Amino acid sequence: MFDFLKTLIGSAPEKKVSLAFEDVPAFLDEKERQVKEILSCEVEEPMRSIKNASASLQLTVNTISGADQNPETHPRIKSITKNSLPLFIKAMNTSLAKELPDNDPEAFYAGAVENVKGCLNAVRGQGRYLQVAFPEEMKATKAGIDAVGHEINAMTKALGKYKKQADRIGAARAAHTALADAKKDRAHSFEKEERYLARIAEISSRLDEIVQETARLQADPSLATLDEERGKLAGLAREREECLRRYTSLTMTMSHVFRKAEKIAAKKHLAKEVHVIRDAMELLSDHEVAAAEPCTATLAAACPVVEKMVADSEIVLKNREERTVFAEPAKYAGEVSQLCARYYSLEKDSRVAEEGLLSHPVLSRLQALGREKEQLEAMRTREEQQVSEVRAWRSDLDASLPRLEEMLVKKMEEMAGETVQFVPADPV
Repeated sequence: MFDFLKTLIGSAPEKKVSLAFEDVPAFLDEKERQVKEILSCEVEEPMRSIKNASASLQLTVNTISGADQNPETHPRIKSITKNSLPLFIKAMNTSLAKELPDNDPEAFYAGAVENVKGCLNAVRGQGRYLQVAFPEEMKATKAGIDAVGHEINAMTKALGKYKKQADRIGAARAAHTALADAKKDRAHSFEKEERYLARIAEISSRLDEIVQETARLQADPSLATLDEERGKLAGLAREREECLRRYTSLTMTMSHVFRKAEKIAAKKHLAKEVHVIRDAMELLSDHEVAAAEPCTATLAAACPVVEKMVADSEIVLKNREERTVFAEPAKYAGEVSQLCARYYSLEKDSRVAEEGLLSHPVLSRLQALGREKEQLEAMRTREEQQVSEVRAWRSDLDASLPRLEEMLVKKMEEMAGETVQFVPADPV
């Protein structure tokens, strides 16, 4: 029978909301306005009743404040009442004096709850000592508090329903924001990729120009003379290295013998000779090749001292190198000075030749192009890495969009209580 009736009547049509994604904020704003309006209507009467009940409670408190005690009341009760009454009145007035905003139901509710709590604390505190002295008034006070509490309970239900709906609207708004942000980020990712690709194209174009210019310069006839210049520079470097090797060999031999001579002179307290020999040792042991002029003067002063010690058999020459050098110390001292002069001359010639190579216009341009090419290739690698990263990031974002849209639909349907379907926005 039921199935038959159902067939005749038909099922209720499904409620459906169709709107464009861009219209969601306005739709939610309207829903928020509606639930606030409903709340205002539902709490209008309880709010008015709370104000009236609070005003009535204030009159009761004022009555207690001005009431006289029964003359037959026990003296102890009178004493307690005298001490408790001002504190009770002050606590009640403080609670009831708090303003309750008419235009904000939630703030009104919170204020009313706070007021009732303050009144209850006053009744349970100092008010309990006034029960005997003012039984009717205290009974009326409790009734007034109960009246306010009853209306607060009426507001609680309306506010609970409003809060539930407001939370759903907030959840739908948050879901829309998350999806909108994701879509914006996706659009921005394409803009970023376009900028990176434009820079890559610009860099690649410049690198092609560098390759072409380099090939043209490398075919320049003037580069043929550079091989001769490079050979000359290499020859100077080899000669300088040989000069340094010979200088090092002679000065090491001399220094070893000078060290023996310095010890002998110090032992014999020959201050002048010690000074002369030490000067020679310091000059020859320096990590830089000595200048020719001071080297000539220093060795001319030191060699005769050492030569005499050798002649007097105070110094024993232990190897062939020492015997060769100090057989004719003046000759080898002169060679060391010549080596100093030659070394610095070769160094100067090498520097001039190298500067000549570096200043060659074609070579200078090739080197500049090489440096630019290296920098541009590093920049292009970085830009390509940026493209890879932004594409990978967008791929992750694309994967999240269906989930975000599904979440938005779910939150919208929970909020609206209807099936929600997104449709393309109308063309402008």
